[in-house]
Amino acid sequence: MEVNILNQQGEQTGQKAVLNDAIFCVEPNDHAIYLDVKQYLANQRQGTHKSKQRSEIAGSTRKLGRQKGGGGARPGDIKSPVRVGGGRIFGPVPRDYSFKLNKKVKQLARKSALSYKAQDGKVVVLDSLHLDAPKTKDFLTIANNLKIGDQKVLFVLPTNDKVVYLSARNVQSAKVLTVSELNTYVIMNSKVVVFLADALPALESTFNA
Repeated sequence: MEVNILNQQGEQTGQKAVLNDAIFCVEPNDHAIYLDVKQYLANQRQGTHKSKQRSEIAGSTRKLGRQKGGGGARPGDIKSPVRVGGGRIFGPVPRDYSFKLNKKVKQLARKSALSYKAQDGKVVVLDSLHLDAPKTKDFLTIANNLKIGDQKVLFVLPTNDKVVYLSARNVQSAKVLTVSELNTYVIMNSKVVVFLADALPALESTFNA
């Protein structure tokens, strides 16, 4: 698949970028995408939630009433889960939500996500992205030149560029990542994916690793 390479002014440079069919033209696997996104979101969870069980509540173990003759159920102590201020039944406890996912499944998920974007014509290739200083205004100008300023955009760089990152940091609809940081969740969560031309060879080497 070939796409036109654009410059920062949103104009065609006359050159075309070849999108590797093994990455951008695979048969999308929705279940692989689901598993990879599920793992990503699970890894974001701290798992530090905790509620007190019956044995952890401070209080007397004195029986609150007689065993018989009260006209109702047999009363327990004040820490009973059925009483106000008692322990919680089956409450949350600290746990690790992460789980293992095979490398090939993760690669298939990322390829499927990129293939969806390519099929929808939502992959843009930029010849370069140069900013003299960290300025949100300059970054938004480039996004508007590409006619994607009003959409959720993912910019993929070959290596870390602090100026570009700082320029996009205050733009809620934009995200800047390097090829090594690319994951299925951010791809699917973006409307348009913008690759720098130099990022495409790095992307291919990542999948071939």
